[in-house]
Amino acid sequence: MKRSIQLFTVSALAAGIAACGGSSDGTSAGSTGTVSFNVTDAPAMKFSNVTIAFTGMSLKPADGEWVEFNFDQPKTWNLLELQGGLSEPLITDEEVPAGNYTQLRLLIDTDGSFVKLEDEPDIERSLAVPSGEQSGLKLNGDFLVAANTETDFTIDFDVKKSIVNPQGQSLADYLLKPSLRLVNNLEVGSVSGEVDYATINSTRLADDQLADCAYEGSVYVFQGPDVVPTDINVNSEDGQPVMAVPVSNEDMVGLYTYTAAFLPEGRYTIAYSCQLDNNESGDELDFQGTQNVTVIADSEVQAEPIPLPQ
Repeated sequence: MKRSIQLFTVSALAAGIAACGGSSDGTSAGSTGTVSFNVTDAPAMKFSNVTIAFTGMSLKPADGEWVEFNFDQPKTWNLLELQGGLSEPLITDEEVPAGNYTQLRLLIDTDGSFVKLEDEPDIERSLAVPSGEQSGLKLNGDFLVAANTETDFTIDFDVKKSIVNPQGQSLADYLLKPSLRLVNNLEVGSVSGEVDYATINSTRLADDQLADCAYEGSVYVFQGPDVVPTDINVNSEDGQPVMAVPVSNEDMVGLYTYTAAFLPEGRYTIAYSCQLDNNESGDELDFQGTQNVTVIADSEVQAEPIPLPQ
């Protein structure tokens, strides 16, 4: 696994991919540029393993034919291991025509892709990927490959928003409805912080309002300042979080931490909830510690510690 040297952020949603740096044109006839594409995951909360097998990817110039990359062997990763600023390379230092691009596609091997649930970690569940092996997963939007320049991108494969339960509508156990984001690695940063979960847990035990908190909780990240926090609902476009990052107690010291990586430079609202979130329906979640943070490119911002519920 490759640990990213820089701290990255996730830019806009797929429909509004951020353009890379460069001059207003950045190209000349017949010129080329070098690109690298990595894959990462905005954290999920329900699964212990989400393995995706990538067999290739394609890039579509605004004026030109598809540029295709077919992998000799599938590149297979558990995306849940690619969180908090970690990524893995899909293609590295590949020469492509310079200019504007309007779309990329990821080809998926369905047979090599599966999920496992946290409460049944030894059982592989099938994962259907509509058109994943034919036309591929599509990411629309404009991005620029400047001439004679190396440009690194990261694709955020948002597992929490992407995997749904088809409930009899598919032969597979789960269905992949991808929520993808593309960022230029020079334009992103991250937010890190702490949650004193031991104290929150002891408060919860004496507070009926928090009695339905089922796990350690997550920090939700929203675009813009002073946003009223809401849950994730893949069937709604209003007020959706950029990501929800589970807190982690890896050091086993009672202090839980989180890192929201691959965020574009700008202002955000963050808030904490200890309740489970069903991504296919609207949930009435209780949020604590709502605050504004400003993300700076190539930097890690430290948020204020999540305070106790009042």
